[in-house]
Amino acid sequence: MAVRSVFDAAALRVEFDNAGINTHFIPLIWKFVIQNPNCEWGEIPSLPSAAYAVLRSKFRPSTSALHSVFHSTDQVTTKLLIRLQNGEFVEAVIMRYDTRLGKYGGQPRAGGPRSTLCISSQVGCKMGCKFCATGSMGFKNNLSSGEIMEQLVHASRLSPIRNVVFMGMGEPLNNYTSLVEAIRVMIGSPFQLSPRRITVSTVGITHAIKKLHGDIPNLNLAVSLHAPVQDIRCQIMPAARAFPLERLMETLHEYQKSSQQKIFIEYIMLDGVNDEEQLAHQLGKLLETFEVVVNLIPFNPIGSLSHFRTSSEEKVTKFQKILRGTYNIRTTIRKQMGQDISGACGQLVVKLPDKSYTGSPNLLTDIEDLSL
Repeated sequence: MAVRSVFDAAALRVEFDNAGINTHFIPLIWKFVIQNPNCEWGEIPSLPSAAYAVLRSKFRPSTSALHSVFHSTDQVTTKLLIRLQNGEFVEAVIMRYDTRLGKYGGQPRAGGPRSTLCISSQVGCKMGCKFCATGSMGFKNNLSSGEIMEQLVHASRLSPIRNVVFMGMGEPLNNYTSLVEAIRVMIGSPFQLSPRRITVSTVGITHAIKKLHGDIPNLNLAVSLHAPVQDIRCQIMPAARAFPLERLMETLHEYQKSSQQKIFIEYIMLDGVNDEEQLAHQLGKLLETFEVVVNLIPFNPIGSLSHFRTSSEEKVTKFQKILRGTYNIRTTIRKQMGQDISGACGQLVVKLPDKSYTGSPNLLTDIEDLSL
C-alpha cells in the first residue's frame, strides 16, 4: 500500500483524531515541511509523542520528487516535472508577473512581483480534446489531494506563489474530492491563499459545477467553451456530447446567480473551425446575459498530435472586436509565456528530458489582471 503524503489532509486528520491528537498541530507540521525539504519527522519540534508515531508509521513529508526544472530564457516561466510515487509524472508551471510594469510594460503602477502556479489534477486526461496534447496520453490516474498539494509545495520553494490555476494536466472536476480537499488546504494555514486567487478550469462537468460554489465559495471558474454551437464543440471536444451546450449554459446561469462572480470563458482559436465572424456573433449572443471575461487563446500546433492550424492574428483581433464592440463582452487575448520550454496549460504532455518537447504555450493572463 502506498504511503500517504502528509499533505493528504483528510487522512492526516483521521489518524490524528483516532490517536487523540489535537489537529491544530497539522498546520505547524506543514509549515516545517515546506521550510525543510527532506526533513525527518523527529526534527519537528514540540509535537506530542503520539504525533511522531503516527507520522513515522503512516506518512511521508513528500511522496513525489522534483525530477527536472526548466526555465524559459527570460526566466519568467518555469516548468516543473514531478515524479509521483507510482512512477508516473505530472507537470506544473510557474508564471511570474510584475504589476509595477503595467499589463503591457510602460508606466509603472502600484504592485510588485507575483507568481501564478498552473497545477495538474490528473495523470493524463479522459476528455480527449482534439487540440490538447495531454489528451494524447489517455487517462492514467487521479492525483490524491496530497499529490496536488505537493506541486504547490515544490513550486513555493522556487518562487512565492500568490495565485493557483487548475489548468494543467487533467480535468479537475473529474477528480472532485481531491480537488476540493486540496483547495481547502490551500486557503487555510499556512498557505493562506485567497479563494479569489484560485481558478478551476473545466470542459463543463455540469453536476460538479453545481456543487462547487457550495463547497468552496468565491473560487474563480473558467469554462473551456471553444465553440458557441454544440456540433463544433463535439467535433473538437468529444466530452461535450455528455454535457450539451444548452444544459451547460443553464448550469452556468445558476452558478453565476448563486456566486455573483464573473465566469472566465476559454476559447482556443482554430483556423477555419471556430474563428469565423459568424461564430463570434453567436458567441456574443450566447454570453450577453452573463458577466464573463472571454480569453481568446491563439492555438500553437503540437506536431503530429494535431491537424489544426493557428488562426491569423487578423482573425483573432476581429473576433475580439466583435465580442467587445457589438456585445460589450470583456475579451482578452492570452499572453504567451515560456514558449521555449513548452509550458502550456492544456498542452502539457509528459516527455522526459532525454526526449524532445513539442508544442509551445499560451498561458493564462494573470487572473488578477483579468479580474480588474
